[in-house]
Amino acid sequence: MAGLFGDAVLRHRTFRSALSHRLAGKLEDRSLPADELRDVIDAAHRADPSMVDAARADLGAILESDPACTGYVRPFLFYKGFLALQSHRVAHWLYKAGHEARARQLQARGCDRFDVSIHPGARVGRGVFIDHGSGIVIGETAVVGDGVSILQGVTLGGSGAAGGDRHPKIGRGVLLSAGATVLGPVTVGDHAKVAASSLVLSDVPTGCTAVGVPARLVNCPGCG
Repeated sequence: MAGLFGDAVLRHRTFRSALSHRLAGKLEDRSLPADELRDVIDAAHRADPSMVDAARADLGAILESDPACTGYVRPFLFYKGFLALQSHRVAHWLYKAGHEARARQLQARGCDRFDVSIHPGARVGRGVFIDHGSGIVIGETAVVGDGVSILQGVTLGGSGAAGGDRHPKIGRGVLLSAGATVLGPVTVGDHAKVAASSLVLSDVPTGCTAVGVPARLVNCPGCG
């Protein structure tokens, strides 16, 4: 472990440098050499420093939300949900900058490596906790707010429309439990919860819990 810790953390003067090195090391393959990847990631981080700030906030969210996590180093090195999210942030920057082919390449590699598929067009806020990560799918026009927790097997999928706005909008502080599916351009309000394996097809108001298939609302603020 000393060699990994030294290479991935101690030899870097900044968090930004360590992050780009770690991502490049995890995502590299024959078509994406590590040196080339680091150049791309560094360029994205320099152009939009908020990505690095968001990564710090994501680590803070993990430490706050995951009782099994006792420090920042473990998720930085090993949590594939964290690494998949940072890969997506770079792919999203490339996508917005008009480099769609490169963004798609990075998305595909991230999906292969982390089992997390986030379309590069999707918008994801700060302080987001992707727990475990396996089997997560987030579509092109989805929006995920700050402070959201996403467990394994969550799908934020489309309505079946050929184009336009067709994916969910997830508010701040929402919990999407394991296996939850939210389909179409519906809104899940701030601090709402979607229970495990639930299917959400319509809006969930702020603070409510959606349970079942199809989901029904329970524990809504102000309800008797």
